[in-house]
Amino acid sequence: MEIDTTGELNLAKARNTAIKSSSSLFNIFLDVDCIPADDLIEQYLPYSTKNILISGRVRYLKKGFADKLGWMSQLMQNSRPDPVRKDVDQFSYELFWSLNFACTKETFHKIGGFDQNYIGYGAEDTDFGFSARNNGVAHITIDALAYHQYHPSYNPPLNHFKPIVINANQFFLKWRVWPMMGWLTKFNECGYISFKNNKITIVREPSKQEIAASLIE
Repeated sequence: MEIDTTGELNLAKARNTAIKSSSSLFNIFLDVDCIPADDLIEQYLPYSTKNILISGRVRYLKKGFADKLGWMSQLMQNSRPDPVRKDVDQFSYELFWSLNFACTKETFHKIGGFDQNYIGYGAEDTDFGFSARNNGVAHITIDALAYHQYHPSYNPPLNHFKPIVINANQFFLKWRVWPMMGWLTKFNECGYISFKNNKITIVREPSKQEIAASLIE
């Protein structure tokens, strides 16, 4: 299935379209750059009739992980755990993310789906988690593992600067709390944004040189 977009990606719309088009009552969501572990589906299946939100786990593959023959059998050895969630037995609603999760169609609709007011990168995952809690949907974490393929990233993610700011304001209007505070704090410290009257204002956008400097190989 392909969804045509112009401008920033509407990831929320893509996931909502996927669930609408699916013929299955139970659905597993993985980011496009993730490789499922051999037993990922087996791990999720016992929960296929339960109306709960189920988070899986992720490990990050190292640069060059696929350079050698037989790399598919070396995924565990060539990866590292998620630094944020590695020691967390059960993820909070705040730590939900759509990189690797599953739920029934009934649960998805009870949550309300992904809010399509979030355009581009940032906050739509946390919003989905908050909506699950707000609608009385239990959230559990299991050992359904996915491996995130290596690609260069930005820290802070200045390449997604404007969508993050726009989506953060959208999130605050809805929930009265700021998401992505680690990134927003860095943006503020660098003089890109200011917080005033419960709103983020862009002071200046990062330059091409600053964006390039935040790239992590």
